Parts: sequence; structure tokens; C-alpha cells
Amino acid sequence: MKGNRPLLALIAGASTTLAFAPFNFFVFALLTPGALYLLLKKQSVKQALWLGWLFGLGFFGSGVSWVYVSIHTYGNTHAIPAALLTLTFCAALALLFLCQIWLFQKYFSARYAALGFSILWLLFEWLRSWLFTGFPWLYLGYTTLDTPFAPLAALGGVWLNSYLVVAISLAGASFIIKRARRQFLIVVGWITIPLLSSYMLPNNWTQPKGEPIDFAIVQPNIPQQIKWDNRHLAEIVSKYYRITEPIIGDKVIIWPETAIPSLYPAVAAYFAPLVAAHRQLGGSLISGVPIRVEDSQHPKGRRIHNSILNLTEQSYYHKQRLVPFGEYIPWQHEFRDLFNFLNIPDFTFSLPKLSRQPLLTVGAYKYSTAICYEIAYPELVREYSKNADLILTLSNDTWFSHSIGPDQHFQIARMRAIENGRWLVRSANNGISAIVDPQGRVDKIAPRYTEAILEGSVQPMQGLTPFQRFGPWPLYILSVLCGAYILYRNRRATEKRDQKESEAV
Repeated sequence: MKGNRPLLALIAGASTTLAFAPFNFFVFALLTPGALYLLLKKQSVKQALWLGWLFGLGFFGSGVSWVYVSIHTYGNTHAIPAALLTLTFCAALALLFLCQIWLFQKYFSARYAALGFSILWLLFEWLRSWLFTGFPWLYLGYTTLDTPFAPLAALGGVWLNSYLVVAISLAGASFIIKRARRQFLIVVGWITIPLLSSYMLPNNWTQPKGEPIDFAIVQPNIPQQIKWDNRHLAEIVSKYYRITEPIIGDKVIIWPETAIPSLYPAVAAYFAPLVAAHRQLGGSLISGVPIRVEDSQHPKGRRIHNSILNLTEQSYYHKQRLVPFGEYIPWQHEFRDLFNFLNIPDFTFSLPKLSRQPLLTVGAYKYSTAICYEIAYPELVREYSKNADLILTLSNDTWFSHSIGPDQHFQIARMRAIENGRWLVRSANNGISAIVDPQGRVDKIAPRYTEAILEGSVQPMQGLTPFQRFGPWPLYILSVLCGAYILYRNRRATEKRDQKESEAV
């Protein structure tokens, strides 16, 4: 196996993607961390770095391959530059695995190695949630969504489930190494105890509040190629008017992210009669829309926000997390000349000045809102959902066409429902539009890649799950303490070994 380790590391990383949606082969999540652990055995620190980076390259190169679709197909960037940018992006992300494995091989691989490996995996998933604004994608905990382990996310979020997956995988790898009864019992324990705990948890951490709300989710299925073409603006707004007018009434109608592909004041007069009629019947109309805010301190003199607007009550929310290579290009200002040479377009969405915004008001209820990529941030959604009655997320996954990206995105959204004990309403331009219950189960779903209206009732909820109350901090504090203990024991062991060697000399 010696000469094949680099190839095996690359394959192990790439095959992890099969554990996520749309494939959902959970067994791969249980195999690949353990496979990497086994490949690192008897390797020098330098060799381990190479294996860790290759694993990460396969992990991200396969798992976020949809970035290429956004850059090339809809960003109008030539194929080769788009491929190079995607590869560079994945290679840079793989450096996180390189750092993770360096720490493991240098400081945690002597005693309690399996525990140290699991702790580092968990800490680096958390690191990815905020470093350089974060890229919280492909957390192993998402692979537990349709398994008996899923309810545990209400306790410690997706990160608790990630830790369990890695711990089970490492326990299995340790059994392969030692083939001892003790290791076998550890494997059985890591599987049975979480399963029993999952079945013993309350079915509902949160309680109903008020009466159910009737929703109508509009999925217009507008091609991305024409969405931002001003020549098609009249056609697009007319389509929304045509689809929505027959369903107005005492309900909440949802349009997807950037449904109106123009700064809203420009088309406000056109929709005014529809909004007024819907308001008069007791309903609300919510849409994704770009909003312009003048800002003399901004290089362009204004900010264009990707926003959610309640057209009937004029409450709004501005997106706080933008998609790299989808809504902005990282380091675009620093490398402007290079990007102009590569024919990469100028992405104009900006972040809002305020990091904390009020909840979206819809009638008597408060909505936790997340636009597209934001739903992938567990802590962001947790903070906004504490005092909210339900979660609303708008998206436009047309950017990623028929790739695996939209399926992964919906999988992530379902996990947020479990973590926060809230119903989740999701509206997307061409899918996946759906209603998800607080246990992460799909209550209703619209057919993909087609014009559709999805109607259903959603129960507002109140109360807090343990994850909402405490966040991931109990898990991370315990992990840091365990990591510190492992470091101490390894250091003591090294000192004793060095002392014995010096005495022998």
C-alpha cells in the first residue's frame, strides 16, 4: 500500500461526496475518515501533510464541483479559466485538511490518537464556519439526516452529529489495527449509545404557537440565462403577476430569491395593485429583491443588497453571507487586472452595515430569514431563530443547474429545522421548493425544474432546543479540554522517553 497511499487518500476524499445528497450513501461517511486515519499510520509529518492535502483536494474537488457551473455556465467565464478557478478554490480549501493532519501527526498521533483525530476534525469543521467569512459546506453531520442519528442535532447541532460519525469511523479503524475485544466493544458502544439516546429524546423540544399559517410558494422556473437580461424584465414581472393573481387571499405568498431582477422601486408601481388586493384580503406577499442603499463610504457610492422584502408590510432583511464565486469573487479588488483578463464578470452584491438585523415581520409573527447560502451557517440561523416563529429561506439554485449543489443545499436546510425546532419554508426559483417540519422531514415538496405553486400549512413554534439555548459551545469546550489532556499526556510520554534515552547513554 506504500506507493498507493496518495492515490488512496485522493479517492477516499472524493468518495465522501457519496455520503451527501443526492446520493445519501451514509456508509461512505463512516468509512472515509477512518480510511484517512489508517493511511496516516507510520507516516512522517511531511508524508502526512501530503496525504491530508490530497484527501482534502478529493473531498472538496468532488463535493463542491458545482462551483464550476456557476463560474462557467452562468458567470460567462471561459471553460479553462473557470476550471482553473474551481481547482484553485478547492486546492485552497484542502489546505485546511493539510493543517488538520499536520496538527494530528505532530501532536496527537502518539496516545489517544483516534480521539485526537476526531476532536481535530470537529474543530476544523467549526473553523470553516467563520474563517475568511466561512465556507460551512460538507459537514459530515449532514449525512445523518435520514438516519436514526438525526434527532441528536437538536442537542449539539450538525457538529455533534459530525463528531459521532467521525468517532464511529475511527473506532472501526482502531479495531482494524488492533483486532482486540476492547476495540470491538468501543465500536458497538459508539453506535448503540447514540442510537438509544436518539430514541429517548423528546419528540418535540418546541411547542405550537397560535394557529397554522397557510402558505403558497411560487416556483417560477425562470432560466438563469434571461433572469438578469433587461430585455426580459417585462416578461418576468408579468409572469409573477400571472402566477400570483389567482392565488391571492388570506395566506402568505412567497417568491424566491431575487425574484424581481431589478431594484424594487423601479417595478413597485407595476405590482402595487396586486399587493394592495392581497393586503386587503388579509394576506402577505414576500419576495427576494435587490435593494439599493446609498453609501458615500463605499467605493461605488452605493450598496446593492440581496434582500427579502415583505411587500405588504415593508419590512425587509439584507443578506449577510455572500456566495464566493456566485455573488462575489474573493480578492476581486486585489486581482482586478487578472480577473479582467480572464473575462470574469463584476459581481455587485454587498454586505449590509449592520451585522444584526430585526426579524422579518409578517402579520402577528416573526420570521427567521436566510437567503440562499446563509442557511448553511448553523450559528447565524440559530441566533435569528431563537425568537422567531418559523424559518424562511429563499434561494435561486438555478446558478448551479442540475449539479449536486441544490441537493446538498436542501439537505443543509433540513438540518436547520431540526437544530432549531422550527418549521422551515423554502422557496427556490426552479427548486427545491418545500415545507419541512421541525424533525427535518419533508412535509410537502414541489417538482423540480418546472413552474409550480406549492401550498401547505405551517405551524408557528415557540421554545428553544438545547442547541438554540447553548449553541455548540458545550461540545467545543469539552473537545478543547480533551485535546489539552491528550497534548499533556503526549508531552509527558515524550519527556519520559527522552529521559530514558539520556539515562541509557
